[in-house]
Amino acid sequence: MSKITKDPFEELTKGDPVNLTDPFHIFSEWVVDAEAAEINDPNAMSLATVDETGMPNVRVVLLKEIDPEGFVFYTNYESTKGRELLGQGKAALCFHWKSLRRQVRVRGPVAPVADEVADAYYASRARGSRIGAWASKQSRPLESRFALEKEVAKYTAKFGLGTIPRPAHWSGFCLTPVSIEFWHDRPFRLHDRLQFTRENAGAPWTHRRLYP
Repeated sequence: MSKITKDPFEELTKGDPVNLTDPFHIFSEWVVDAEAAEINDPNAMSLATVDETGMPNVRVVLLKEIDPEGFVFYTNYESTKGRELLGQGKAALCFHWKSLRRQVRVRGPVAPVADEVADAYYASRARGSRIGAWASKQSRPLESRFALEKEVAKYTAKFGLGTIPRPAHWSGFCLTPVSIEFWHDRPFRLHDRLQFTRENAGAPWTHRRLYP
């Protein structure tokens, strides 16, 4: 077995000490790398939620923004994930960039974004996607594909060529992390793991290595 000589922190932080106090800086660098390496959806992430019984759910969604508060994504509030996010107020994320052999795991509380933030993002979406937000009763039973197409046609006719307002049931969430863990593949499964944690959004980050 080869001897490991490079410090795992150096690999994860690219030798920059400032990165050990700011996990968002590392994440932003890794996103840039993913955008250059991944063929499809480098902003894809698994979103895990729990229902009122504690039973988990997980699905893949798209990260739309990283702001000073955290990780922002959008959904139908009446969907399963929307109801669970509103009901439990917490979630976990996992980014996996296979071509880079990297993974990031995030946990923390979630809260709805401000209306003006959701309005701005909704207005930037393709017209068909804005119609879809009105037409889809997300997560509820659908009797046929034709029924969905009828709803799309109904709202297409309703809004015509005019402005399509954001539905009240469609908006965004921001996950404010209290834990961010970076994982980088290494030979012989002796991977690098660097975990950042904090008590709450206003607290300073601490970091530690973890055994692979």
